Amino acid sequence: METGKRIIISGGGTGGHIFPAVSIARALKRIAPDTEILFVGAKGRMEMEKVPAAGFKIIGLDIQGFNRKSLLKNLALPFKLLNSVRMANKILRDFKPHVAVGVGGYASGPLLYAAGNRRIPYIIQEQNSYAGITNKKLSKNAFRICVAFDHMDKFFPAEKILLTGNPIRKESVDIQGKRQEALQFFNLSENRKTILVVGGSLGSLTLNDSVFAALDNIIAHNIQVIWQCGPFYYESFKDKLPGEFESQIKLFPFLQRMDLAYAAADVIISRAGAGTIAELCVVGKPVILVPSPNVAEDHQSVNANSLASKNAAVIVKDINARKELISTATELLKNGARCVELSSNMKELAILDADDVIANEVLKLAGRNI
Repeated sequence: METGKRIIISGGGTGGHIFPAVSIARALKRIAPDTEILFVGAKGRMEMEKVPAAGFKIIGLDIQGFNRKSLLKNLALPFKLLNSVRMANKILRDFKPHVAVGVGGYASGPLLYAAGNRRIPYIIQEQNSYAGITNKKLSKNAFRICVAFDHMDKFFPAEKILLTGNPIRKESVDIQGKRQEALQFFNLSENRKTILVVGGSLGSLTLNDSVFAALDNIIAHNIQVIWQCGPFYYESFKDKLPGEFESQIKLFPFLQRMDLAYAAADVIISRAGAGTIAELCVVGKPVILVPSPNVAEDHQSVNANSLASKNAAVIVKDINARKELISTATELLKNGARCVELSSNMKELAILDADDVIANEVLKLAGRNI
């Protein structure tokens, strides 16, 4: 398909926003190779590195979120917001997009607000089961709202909602026939069960502390662990990890080969970000979710409960994780029937083509805006 359309994709902050955005961009280029794509992110956030690495151009806005821990740090927020809207207007004026897409994150709000004022049609891609304040306000002028969970009409106008699922990193969920390669890649034993621990792209102190507190338990049960601790925590836990545990505990700041990590895992422990859940459904392994309490409106708990209510995942509360998480995982590893049940129910929730569905919706809207 040849369209010659210009599309802006805005948002970021975490992998949960960035990976779906890149997946949509790749689908746009796959469907209509002559599509021109520009990303708009927040200066200093991880999208400024990840998006160029994926082969796309990005411009950064000087914007931040509301800091709940230090009110003094919020004094500059109104000025940064105004400057970001001005910068967004300049970007829109220069690039002249046919459509804007917002995936959430600090940059998404100013860009879509400016797009609405300039009568540039936009689409919101809401990853979570609980919509944030910004997206709820922006939904009034959105052409379409692509969602990943049912019952989102309590947040958005029902006539604008399209249930698409969340775009996934297809290379990360391509695990068929890779178990032996995965075990060799991570230098793991074929005779031990494997737990994969992933705390999101930035890491999770709760999950890290839970693994570290249970090292003796892990060794006693002859289990091995692939542990993504996050770049911020890596040096600290690397220094604390006893050398004799290295054969069973594989510590990484970030996992570049998620496909091999998923392929090696017998049980997966994870936070409950919507993007991660979308991948886990496709992977179809038994999962223990530990929703982060440090997110807006406790939306990770809502995400996790949507799976647990369908008997597709086990939930351990963050407050209980340090005492219960690894023991829950070791008990699950012993229960083959329960693992099969969780895997089967998880796979039924998988959506593989969300990126294509959203990309086609974007191009359809771009075709109208001539």
